[in-house]
Amino acid sequence: MSADIDTMRPRSMQLYAQLCGWTLARAHARSGDRVAISAYLSNSTTFDNALADFAETYADQNEHDRSALAAGAAGTVQAQSNL
Repeated sequence: MSADIDTMRPRSMQLYAQLCGWTLARAHARSGDRVAISAYLSNSTTFDNALADFAETYADQNEHDRSALAAGAAGTVQAQSNL
């Protein structure tokens, strides 16, 4: 079974996205042995720092993408399809 996202209305698309996000988060949460992962990571802050760096870079990219989207919506940038 597959969702027909081409015909979804905004509210249906929002619910679909939430369901996909929840499903993905649950799959990731159950994908590893928490004791083994904890032992692997040890007491070092290396992983914590890498995760924080990734989050900051991801947030910066989101801000950049949001600005580009807003510029497109304002008509100051033209969108073009590669199809």
